[in-house]
Amino acid sequence: MPSSSAPSASPAAPVRGFLGVDVGTSSTKGVLVGPDGAILRTAARTHDVARPSPGHVEMDAEIWWAELRSLAEELTADLAPGAARGADVPADLEVAAVGVSGMGPCVLLTDEEGTPLRPAILYGVDTRAGEQVARLDAELGREAILDACGSALSSQAAGPKIAWVREREPDVYARSRRLLMPASFLALRLTGEYVLDHHSASQCTPLYDPAGLRWHPEWAALVAPGLELPPLRWPGDAAGVTREPLAGVPAGTPVTTGTIDAWSEAVSVDAQHVGDLMLMYGTTMFLVATVPEPLRSPTLWGTVGAYPGTHSLAGGMATSGAITSWLRDLTGADYPDLLAEAEASGPGAGGLLVLPYFAGERTPVQDPDARGAVLGLTLTHTRGDLYRAALEATAYGVRHNVETMRDAGATIDRVVAVGGGTQGDLWTRIVSDVTGLPQMIPARTVGAAYGAAALAAGLVSPDGRPVDVAAWNPPVVVREPDPDLRAFYDERYRLYRDLYPATRDVAHALAHHRRPEGAAS
Repeated sequence: MPSSSAPSASPAAPVRGFLGVDVGTSSTKGVLVGPDGAILRTAARTHDVARPSPGHVEMDAEIWWAELRSLAEELTADLAPGAARGADVPADLEVAAVGVSGMGPCVLLTDEEGTPLRPAILYGVDTRAGEQVARLDAELGREAILDACGSALSSQAAGPKIAWVREREPDVYARSRRLLMPASFLALRLTGEYVLDHHSASQCTPLYDPAGLRWHPEWAALVAPGLELPPLRWPGDAAGVTREPLAGVPAGTPVTTGTIDAWSEAVSVDAQHVGDLMLMYGTTMFLVATVPEPLRSPTLWGTVGAYPGTHSLAGGMATSGAITSWLRDLTGADYPDLLAEAEASGPGAGGLLVLPYFAGERTPVQDPDARGAVLGLTLTHTRGDLYRAALEATAYGVRHNVETMRDAGATIDRVVAVGGGTQGDLWTRIVSDVTGLPQMIPARTVGAAYGAAALAAGLVSPDGRPVDVAAWNPPVVVREPDPDLRAFYDERYRLYRDLYPATRDVAHALAHHRRPEGAAS
């Protein structure tokens, strides 16, 4: 006789969560995101870079891996089978995909097993390869490089730094087989797959051909002989799957190829449409304009974008938040007090003008020997005036980059701000007042780790398409410029532009200053 009992219900599908991890200059950040983009958990691990010589900025890559493991433990350990779940996550949540991103372009050389052979050489803040830039320009032709690669050689380019290792550390280079960056190093450790994304490759000038979306065979052989350059994928493509469980991340979980942090950050705020400009407020200030076709500028960086078929024109200042951190440490004050005093100082900072080239300057100056300056100091100035002047200096630097982008043919219709500097309103307000540009500030400004999680979500989306980041993270604030300050800041900006050429020769002489032999320390 047939049973009259009802068929048992199928178990409910688990709720998909996504882990995003980003390696930055001063910290590694992780975020656990729900299926609708809601941030369930965040965590960070601070670290320092090494500066072993003037112009050299490095980091031990094993720190990146240790911090990823630590963040995964904090964010997901209670998601492992049998673990008691925290009340802040759905009871049936599981990590469905992992996304990675990191600062770049960096040069991490490893052996064939992916073991680092020396500390990673960081992006444009490391200025060691000036001789290699000059020689490659002479050998290949500066205009030929710009035309073929989209960017001129500068301290930002990875190629000359590879050449520097080959020439200055030949024993290390002889054992080098692989080229990695923070995101690809983490993907390798997680999945065992050696890959790099197209965008990161497009910052390896002159090794990459953006027109053909491939490595440039002749120039790669010239600059990086003997290196096995990685297969290329897009940032949102899968690098592979996790080889073993990691805290609450099961084995077999898809992992993105990942990309450089600024482009992941642009993904996090949906600033990837033609006419968009992303402003990233961080240790350095970074700008990414999305353009309809490749644009060339000798003082900016033309790259491929984060998604297939997209193009970027980018700029980056060597400092921004790094100066505010320096002032905090120098004065012993905390940020709330400094911000309040800078607000009280008012526009113009009591007559102070700062040149923010405290670590040389990247775009559009492209001068590793540029140096910072503070002009107008009197005995009446306060730390609040200095702090205000530093914020205004970064805003002038943003305006200089924006004008250079427009001169190169970029159209800027919408500015989206992201990063830690957007948390208070003073800095973003100053930038809007100086540039005359409104800035859209989205609901979530946690940064590149969130963009990495969004790219990870695309790996398991039902239709195989990227997630709708505009729905995940809509704008909630528009920072409008104050029209009453426009004439004032136009005049101050003119003085700012005059200050660099007026001090350049002195700054260059001081950049090469050495203590006299036998002088007391």
